[in-house]
Amino acid sequence: MSSSRNRLTVPSRRLARPTRRQLLQFTGAGAAAGMLAACGPSLGGGGGEEEDPADEIDWASIEPASEITWWSNHPGNTKDLEASYIEAFNEEYPEITINHVTAGAGYDEIAQRFQAASGTDEIPDLVIASDVWWFRYFVNGQIMAIDSVFEHLGVDTGDYVETLFSDYEYEGKHYAAPYARSTPLFYYNRDIWSAAGLPDRGPETWDELQEWAPALKEQVPGDGAALALSIGPSWSGWWFSNVIWGQGGAMSDDWTVTLDTEEAIAAGNFVVEMYNGDNAFAGFGSDTNADFQTEIFASLIGSTGSLTGHLEAADFEVGTSFLPNGPEDVPNVPTGGTGLAIPSSRSPEQQLAAAMFLKFLTETENTAVFSQETGYMPVRTSAIEGETMASVYEETPQFRTSVDQLQQKTRVQDWVRVFTPGGDQIITDGIEELVLGGGTPEDVFPQVTTQLDRAYEDNVEPYL
Repeated sequence: MSSSRNRLTVPSRRLARPTRRQLLQFTGAGAAAGMLAACGPSLGGGGGEEEDPADEIDWASIEPASEITWWSNHPGNTKDLEASYIEAFNEEYPEITINHVTAGAGYDEIAQRFQAASGTDEIPDLVIASDVWWFRYFVNGQIMAIDSVFEHLGVDTGDYVETLFSDYEYEGKHYAAPYARSTPLFYYNRDIWSAAGLPDRGPETWDELQEWAPALKEQVPGDGAALALSIGPSWSGWWFSNVIWGQGGAMSDDWTVTLDTEEAIAAGNFVVEMYNGDNAFAGFGSDTNADFQTEIFASLIGSTGSLTGHLEAADFEVGTSFLPNGPEDVPNVPTGGTGLAIPSSRSPEQQLAAAMFLKFLTETENTAVFSQETGYMPVRTSAIEGETMASVYEETPQFRTSVDQLQQKTRVQDWVRVFTPGGDQIITDGIEELVLGGGTPEDVFPQVTTQLDRAYEDNVEPYL
């Protein structure tokens, strides 16, 4: 994996960080905060560049708080596993109580609740910070840089997988630590593959999958399809990254939207074709994971975080492979999932206790067990090649696929999706218009571009 290729490059222009007073004025309390959550967040700003207060704290003089609150959506159905981590942490630190709160069903719900809680006493001490939300938390001044407190705690940050830790970096500081990190993965039903007379591997290209589709269609129910590819928030734009990158295009070049290029139009037309064309082979439903497990679909593009669930629930042999290539054999897999961040408005005592627990969660053996239990990627290099994962790879080779794909095929995400407020939803709406509304990329993408440009001009550009 090339560090220069995969390292997250955040905007080079300096952002004006809001003061706490300006942040409270911007996000508002009470009804104003609720309105912000309902409408989707904007980037706050104003004032001059400020030093992060965390850099000025003498952590050695701070006593950790006796109680903290952790907001999680339990990625990969891990509520019980997370509870076991709390129990293990308390064996070492019985003086720190951790309130384990289900703060939403997914990353977006937690993010909106976190936005609404800004400036109130309802803010947590540790919060999920997904790939499409952490940057907005940062610009709004809602999360602290963790470097100084991690240095005090002796966290070996050099052992984090570089790409994953760098995902939360801005101007040399890190604003979250990787936790439940994933990539999209191609899952396939090996029994159906065999019955269709196909080689026991995933398709190397999208064209190859389309060629295989008729034989696969014969092996699934009439309402099924060769591929399950769901649409929805924080998902459509994620898998579309693979399609558009494979065409040699991108959704943006830094902040400039590039959906008007020949490559982007080709990617949009391919989406239309895969769902609605004469040789259509993709379908979706309310729960494509369950539909894949019950053999309604022959294959699925889903998160690596669903791997354990598929292996446990399916009555067939589950195969895994890299995402298909497009016409261009280039790095075409986005990273995703979530990190954990510490809110900047909490007291140093609460922040220190939260950092202690965050360190514990991401230690080598704990991240290895998290990967073993879920399929999310280990966030430490020592865990990837450690004894726990080595035994997992030997017993269940599917677990190795996501790690190999991370090292060989990933690239950083397009800024317009992960850094522009609402950008992910705008892109999703456009893809849904292609899939459900009968639109063409020539008609839909100019509208998407206009909305993305407006979101940037209103909510980003004034604060750069």
